[in-house]
Amino acid sequence: MSRMYNPAHPGEVLREWLPEGMTVTEAAKALQISRVTLSKVLNAKAGITAGMALRLSAWLETTPDMWLGMQTQWDLWQAEQQPRPTIKPIDRQVA
Repeated sequence: MSRMYNPAHPGEVLREWLPEGMTVTEAAKALQISRVTLSKVLNAKAGITAGMALRLSAWLETTPDMWLGMQTQWDLWQAEQQPRPTIKPIDRQVA
């Protein structure tokens, strides 16, 4: 099943959730992660891990599934843009 559009990276979505005027340093401190780590996520250079999803859900009062789901959709869309070999479905009638 092909997705018709390029979903937003969760870091782009996270940018929208940050309060107006909050710095990356302040947000990283609240999440108890390094500024570099948060910056990589916000700039789509790193993905949302399960641990990060738990931190974000606690901080922003969301669910970890929401963040992991966004990451999965983004990862799948990116993978679908790459060339893939033709893979024949398994033959389940093997004796």
